[in-house]
Amino acid sequence: MSAAVQTDPRHGHLQMVFKLVVIVAVMFGFGYAMVPMYRAICAALGINVLSLAEREVPGTASRARPNTQVDTSRTITVEFDANARGPWSFKPEVRSLQVHPGQLNTVVYEFRNDQNRVMSAQAIPSYAPKQSTAHFNKLECFCFNEYTLQPGESKRWPVVFVIDPKLPRDVKTITLSYTFFEVGGKVPPAPVGQLGGRS
Repeated sequence: MSAAVQTDPRHGHLQMVFKLVVIVAVMFGFGYAMVPMYRAICAALGINVLSLAEREVPGTASRARPNTQVDTSRTITVEFDANARGPWSFKPEVRSLQVHPGQLNTVVYEFRNDQNRVMSAQAIPSYAPKQSTAHFNKLECFCFNEYTLQPGESKRWPVVFVIDPKLPRDVKTITLSYTFFEVGGKVPPAPVGQLGGRS
């Protein structure tokens, strides 16, 4: 009798159907659990910033988790300088900001082509003191591109930056200086007093 049960093809089919049903159920459960597992892992590792931002509900900003990479025990003064090597206006909207290392910051520079002709220009940044250069991280900057401006055209460009928390603790002030010059045009010589300081 037992031999007949073992050779019954229906019994084998039922076992196969049962296994397939179990596999489908496990796969469905795994797929259903993937989203919360993914969010939990990414939140723990801090690599899913967009997902965290999407889950913020208006009016609950005060309950948002703080950025633990910001060093609130230190304040750095960042000074902004602008040098226009030509007949145009170029300046930052603010002369300085008080920032914490690791904090995301934005400053806006204003530019106006005061000439009666089209010009192409680009800005080159420099930093003081020199050791701050490696710790001044620009995420967005007009200095990344060359721009063409019409006569009398004005532009406002943001610089989005973060000061690396690894900045040496003895650095209290950083100066970000831009020199804006015309590309392919006659660049006026630097003022005599600045010749030695230009690299």
